[in-house]
Amino acid sequence: MGSGKSTVGELLAQRLGVPYRDTDADIVAAEGREIADIFVTDGEPRFRELERAAVRDAVAGHTGVLALGGGAILDESTRALLDGLPVVYLSLEVEEAVRRTGLNQARPLLAVNPRRQWRELMDARRHLYTEVARAVVATDERTPEEVAQAVLDALELKDE
Repeated sequence: MGSGKSTVGELLAQRLGVPYRDTDADIVAAEGREIADIFVTDGEPRFRELERAAVRDAVAGHTGVLALGGGAILDESTRALLDGLPVVYLSLEVEEAVRRTGLNQARPLLAVNPRRQWRELMDARRHLYTEVARAVVATDERTPEEVAQAVLDALELKDE
């Protein structure tokens, strides 16, 4: 959350001359409502089902840069789908997340005590991110352009 995955993903897609896709946006478009609304109305388990299906469809049919929601890697089948792909984990520390987002946006998993919950989420997820990632790129105190270049360098890709 707040790592810049959407902004960096779009920059990478432009530099590589490929399409960009975000599975969170796919879910919102398919459901006709925001993710926070899905969480409130249907609960996290239903959202995770939608997320799993969105990732599966995107990995199978998309040939460009793909951004996944932060919780997508919680699912074992999703991690298996990502195995061998050029996955990049955009890392971020809580202080930078607060600076970037204020942790006050519609983030259903951060409804109460967002700093503590953010830390707990990251403690629970960080090992999964690094497990599936071919590269880890720190985003703290970097512009999106710097992060995009670091991703290209880490994956040894050339932009157009």
